[in-house]
Amino acid sequence: MKFRTLALVAALAALALTVLTGWALAKGPAKKSQAKAVKIALVTDIGGLNDRGFNHLSYVGLQRAKAKLGVTTRVFITQTANDRTPNLTRAAQLGYGLVIPVGVLFAFGPLDDVAPSFPNTKFAGVDVQWSSLTKKPTNVRGIQFKEQEAGYLVGYIAGLVIKRHPHAGKQVVSGVGANKVPAIVRYLGGFRAGAKKADPKVTVLINYANDPTFADQAKCKETTLNQIQRGSGIAFEAAGACGLGGLDAAKEKGIWGIGVDADQGFLGKHILTSALKNVALSVYQAIAAYKANPSGFKGGFDKTYSVKNNGVGYGKLSTKLSKADRAFITKKLKVIKKQIASGKIKPPTQ
Repeated sequence: MKFRTLALVAALAALALTVLTGWALAKGPAKKSQAKAVKIALVTDIGGLNDRGFNHLSYVGLQRAKAKLGVTTRVFITQTANDRTPNLTRAAQLGYGLVIPVGVLFAFGPLDDVAPSFPNTKFAGVDVQWSSLTKKPTNVRGIQFKEQEAGYLVGYIAGLVIKRHPHAGKQVVSGVGANKVPAIVRYLGGFRAGAKKADPKVTVLINYANDPTFADQAKCKETTLNQIQRGSGIAFEAAGACGLGGLDAAKEKGIWGIGVDADQGFLGKHILTSALKNVALSVYQAIAAYKANPSGFKGGFDKTYSVKNNGVGYGKLSTKLSKADRAFITKKLKVIKKQIASGKIKPPTQ
């Protein structure tokens, strides 16, 4: 009897141990699977993901972060100006910890309207200058670029080319802005200075298409055609999607075009080069910083990208140029780029 009692106790103890062990093993993985996902939302501006410009570049950065960092992502597409504020609001309401609005126009109302209402949500605005926000929300980080440096580089290229190969006997180049916002003013200020550095005799025409949408190609095309009539042989389109119209005008009239933000050489050999902004890098780095420390992701300032940190630059030179021209320009540019990175050359912001 005593033996059977001891055996029963031992069996019950073994059963209890098995149950407890199973519960402990189940608890561990369950806790791990319930770890809070890092959720990132990208809010585009008008133009969609296939705009071959700002929206596309931002999406490239988002996809890179998704692949390398394992974050959960969603894209909110802005079809019209009226979508900006609702898209930001919806992203925050759905629990996306970091919301990335793309484009300077989010600084003119939407971020001031939305960010203060969601203090636990972080925002990183591409091309947004935090100090320009009226309410100065501390959960917003601006992502800025030294466009004047990229503008200077492509202006220098334009100056070298027009000096070696005048158009219709004239040394005239031009820049088109969609609208007079800080980023475009910086691009064109740098462009003018760079062209003058390469060719002191060059005439630089600067005009604005007055397109607040940054997407009206007809307006940039008309502005560029007017510049071509005044003798321009190279047109720089610092105008977002609007500038595609200007680049089309350049192709039609047989002059050089210079793209903006992304390398727009895919449009044809008439694209001399492009002023680049490494938007993909800026988006990826913002996401990486947020994932590393979500609660410690700081706002209330601008993260700035420049030649020195690979944030801006210039695209490939057209193969329509001779090999001798490409070699000559590349050699000159290496020197100029180093001088900008070191601070020896400080391109003007307007």
